[in-house]
Amino acid sequence: MRQSYLKNAALMTGADVLLRLAGMGLRIYLANALGGEGMGLYQLVLAVYALFVTLATAGVSVAATRLMAEELSRGRAEARGMLARLLAAGLGLGAFAMAAQFGLAGLAAAWWLGDARAAGALRAAAFGMPWMAVSAVLRGFFIARRRVEPNVLSQLAEQTVRIGVVYVVLEQGILRGWDHGRKCTAVLAATALSEAVSACMMLLFYHREARRCFAGEKARRPRDPARRLWDILWPVEGGRCLASALHTAENMLVPACLALALGAEGGRDAAVAQYGSLKGMALPLLTFPFGLLGSLSVLLMPEITQAHIRGETARLQALIDRMLRLTGYFSALAGAVFWVLGCPLAQTLYHSPEAGFYLEVLGPAMPLLYFESMVDGAMKGMGEQKAAFRYSVWDSILRIVGVVLLLPRYGMPGFLFVILVSSCYTCLANTGRLLASSETKLRLWRWLGAPMLASAGAAAVGVALRQGLAGWFTGALLPRLGGLALCAGGMSAVYLVAAWPLGLGEEVRAALAKKH
Repeated sequence: MRQSYLKNAALMTGADVLLRLAGMGLRIYLANALGGEGMGLYQLVLAVYALFVTLATAGVSVAATRLMAEELSRGRAEARGMLARLLAAGLGLGAFAMAAQFGLAGLAAAWWLGDARAAGALRAAAFGMPWMAVSAVLRGFFIARRRVEPNVLSQLAEQTVRIGVVYVVLEQGILRGWDHGRKCTAVLAATALSEAVSACMMLLFYHREARRCFAGEKARRPRDPARRLWDILWPVEGGRCLASALHTAENMLVPACLALALGAEGGRDAAVAQYGSLKGMALPLLTFPFGLLGSLSVLLMPEITQAHIRGETARLQALIDRMLRLTGYFSALAGAVFWVLGCPLAQTLYHSPEAGFYLEVLGPAMPLLYFESMVDGAMKGMGEQKAAFRYSVWDSILRIVGVVLLLPRYGMPGFLFVILVSSCYTCLANTGRLLASSETKLRLWRWLGAPMLASAGAAAVGVALRQGLAGWFTGALLPRLGGLALCAGGMSAVYLVAAWPLGLGEEVRAALAKKH
């Protein structure tokens, strides 16, 4: 069992890193193909699209994992009956989400997003909803069976199809002079097609797995299926849809408020371009390294849950301390790299100095962003999901109020301030609750002080290297990439040397000793 667990964790982590790399490559291509304004329009479409995706998949995904795990431990016939009901519920929610998004596309584009060009993309994306819901149910089934290969392979196929279709269609569109609306429609249509391919692959995997799992037994009605399904669907769907709706509202308000700040000289097109540079270019780069923490999350979260359930307080506190310490070391290095190399990195990837400015401003806040994500997972592992959801709702309300009050007057600097305040609030609220629930003492030096001290030395070396290699960053692509690699490598080496005696070496030795 232990070997299977480690194999699944390694497979999921490797696949997550690979998918993130592919997704980042697609983002870079889209940023160059669509430009700032096109990326802004694409991000606006995604904001509404995410709301309907949540409606189609959030509840059935959680319900499938939990209910199938319960039924598979009881009997094959009842498990098959529950799976049939879950698929019916998923198809119903997916069809409803598809009809709602398709029917409301024109209204959402004109009134919510303020850009009629988004209507076609929303209609195209709607056709992927039923396929996504079916995939969500089957992924829950395979997780309950402790089989991660079907989920990994279907996601890899989905990303491959999406990238291939987007590249072929957009290249044709660029040659034919398509506007931003048609290009975004093509991208979202490719997304819907890739979801269909992924669902069909999952169905093929299920057809083979069903023979082993159910051994030919016919479906039988499980115990009280409607009530049990509803008890999960209602709170999960309601909570996540509310959070997604607030997030969508924020994303709709940002370009409108930015347009007020820019006035007649800039207008909405310039506001959408600024929004696209931040949301479509800078933020994906900032969150990309977090995928490398996937192995830490996968391996530590189940152990945190187990220690909490068994009442093993000392072990729980040690696990939380290790999670926060390693997150601090990783995020401090990543933040220093983005602070030093943000501008040349954005110029190399996106040809956007504006995105580079955002990377420089938000880079030092990366420890807050990464702590927030890791602590959120740990809280849910300890059964504190209601508190995490409550903080998330208050954070969304805080951000909306900040957007309305600050953006019309201060523009994008006001929005960056809102992001920083939001990160501080959620990080402090979630971490405070986690420490109180686990009775863990606050150790700022171990979690933030030592990593930030090491990152200061790495940043100083990075600035010197960047100045010494300044000529490389104004040349062709290969010298630019070489300069970035040398600076990042030099900073990482200095950081490791500085952080090792400050506690990083202790954590590495402990991990190696545990492995052996």
